[in-house]
Amino acid sequence: MFLREFYSYVSCPWREKTVFWQFLRREVLGRYRGSLLGMAWAFLMPLLMMAVYTFVFVGVFKARWPGAEAAGGIAFALRLFAGLIVFNLFSEVIGRAPLLVLEQPNLVKKVVFPLELLAFVSLGSALFHFCVSAFILLAGMVIFEQSLDWHVLLLPVMLIPLLPLLLGLAWLLSALGVYLRDIAPVVGLGVSFLMFLSPVFYSLQSLSSQWQFWMALNPLTPVIENVRGVIFLNASPDWVAWWMALSVNLLIVFLGAYIFALLRKGFADVV
Repeated sequence: MFLREFYSYVSCPWREKTVFWQFLRREVLGRYRGSLLGMAWAFLMPLLMMAVYTFVFVGVFKARWPGAEAAGGIAFALRLFAGLIVFNLFSEVIGRAPLLVLEQPNLVKKVVFPLELLAFVSLGSALFHFCVSAFILLAGMVIFEQSLDWHVLLLPVMLIPLLPLLLGLAWLLSALGVYLRDIAPVVGLGVSFLMFLSPVFYSLQSLSSQWQFWMALNPLTPVIENVRGVIFLNASPDWVAWWMALSVNLLIVFLGAYIFALLRKGFADVV
């Protein structure tokens, strides 16, 4: 039964925890190895990114966030950054997914290695950078708005529906990427399009009801909206949307694991 194999997949980081932490450490530190500032870039990059977007949307376009006009450009920058860090978590995992297996030919051919672990390593690295950016966001809230309350503790919970989606798509795309080399640029282009089709640079409430309906079909929409809600509105999340997203994404992670298990038998012949 595939259910037993699926359980083996999702429990892989705990079963192979030593290997998982070694690969995760290598993935995070390897990105900054050799650079002059090292790990400091993990903090500087989100700050620079927020500064650039603030200059463009606030300094050039004079944008204001609906419902927070009185707070001016800083409010817009913080809310934009909240949507951006959620999207960056998605794009970092999905953008790399088609090459996860292709970049590790030795693990495919010469070593008995749990290839399903690579998706967890990619997700863990993206979550590390999300946590750094979230820390910067919350620090900005304390400095400029001073309006955090206990709802901010729900921030990790708001990400839970997104995790099975990322894991399932990582398995699916990494398996397909072995056989279809063109899938990497296609995925990169799709991720770029999705950035503007997600409520990152604008509020969902600023759209008409018709567009809100279609935007709600975007799996990133409930996550971004709930993250902004618990941070900026001190409001309880939309639990209906949360449970619906989690239910759909659990099906996706199951499907992704099934296709990965089906296709991995031929990896060694293709890589």
